Amino acid sequence: MKKKTLIITVLIVLLLAVCAFFIFGKKKADSRISFQTTQITTADISTSITATGTIEAVTTVEVGTQVSGIVNKLYVDYNSVVKKGQVIAVLDRTNLTSELTSAQANLRSAQTELEYQQKNYARYNELKQKDLVSAAEYDVALQSYRKAQESVKVAQQSVTRAKTNLGYATIYSPIDGIVISKSVEEGQTVAASFSTPTLFTIAKDLTDMQCIANVDEADIGGVQEGQRVTFTVDAYPDDVFSGTVKQVRQNATTTNNVVTYEVVITAPNADLKLKPGLTANVTIYTLERSGVVSVPSAALRFTPEPSIIGKKYVIKDVPGEKKLWTLEGNVFTAHKVETGITNGVHTEIKSGLEEGATVVMDIIVGKQEETTASGEGEENSPFMPGPPNRNKKNSNNTNKK
Repeated sequence: MKKKTLIITVLIVLLLAVCAFFIFGKKKADSRISFQTTQITTADISTSITATGTIEAVTTVEVGTQVSGIVNKLYVDYNSVVKKGQVIAVLDRTNLTSELTSAQANLRSAQTELEYQQKNYARYNELKQKDLVSAAEYDVALQSYRKAQESVKVAQQSVTRAKTNLGYATIYSPIDGIVISKSVEEGQTVAASFSTPTLFTIAKDLTDMQCIANVDEADIGGVQEGQRVTFTVDAYPDDVFSGTVKQVRQNATTTNNVVTYEVVITAPNADLKLKPGLTANVTIYTLERSGVVSVPSAALRFTPEPSIIGKKYVIKDVPGEKKLWTLEGNVFTAHKVETGITNGVHTEIKSGLEEGATVVMDIIVGKQEETTASGEGEENSPFMPGPPNRNKKNSNNTNKK
């Protein structure tokens, strides 16, 4: 019985020791404090906005007809390269020729009438001077002569209009370019009674395209001419195209209570990959600065809390809204700094600390995983594209105290 009691006692002691180890050892481990630090270094800071747009040719002309008729002959098709003044279509001229012939006949008749009225007026004028006709008879002759003159002018205008309409039956290309759409076929009747029908759409130069982006009203304030732009299209998902902001149009468009503004972006297209009508996913860089002395924005939000770091550390604070903290030994020292531009991830440091200074960015309590060098301890905004050619000197070190 004594042996059995001894064994039970030993087991109870061991069990209590294990429990004590887990309770007090874990509490001690959890109370460990480490500090995540980073250096003030140079970085490229950029801010950007995103939008969607449509690829278009810089100059696009819709070619129509001002007269009605049957399409007699087409000389171009889709993707045909045309020159300015080249004949691209001909309408049936039968009715237009008849109208011209009729107008010319009316002109000849009016001219004959004018000749007669001119001679008649000359006779009445001579008799009037000899008081052989009344004033009323003279006035009738004069009025008839003047009406004949006006009739000739009207007939001349009719002939000119008929000739012009006959000329419209032959349709020429107004610019050098390429046919990107065709709306008629041979034998089709086009009616120009109420509006000018479009027969062809000709793009002037497909090597010089543009993107019309619809920018939200909340972002349009930061968009200015000359800013750098990158965009992608679904047709070439691995290619990134570049351009610049060419124009910010003042006219607003409202769709489903969403207000947007059109921004015209240059889109050089030497390899002819971009085609009219493609949808583009646009990134406009509203701010770009290279080699800016900066720090991760998280460091500006750090403040050592005595309730967390404990009584082991001394805090030397200074008044100011923007501060960075350095740690030397067990002393936290605040430094008032002047900040500049920011993209949410990095913030420019204009004064207060020099480049190369190490500042505290965060406190890690317990067994939390420390930030590795690959993460660099920086915040990543899910809505902000990363700045180009990002300076990789921004590394974060974790110093355990």
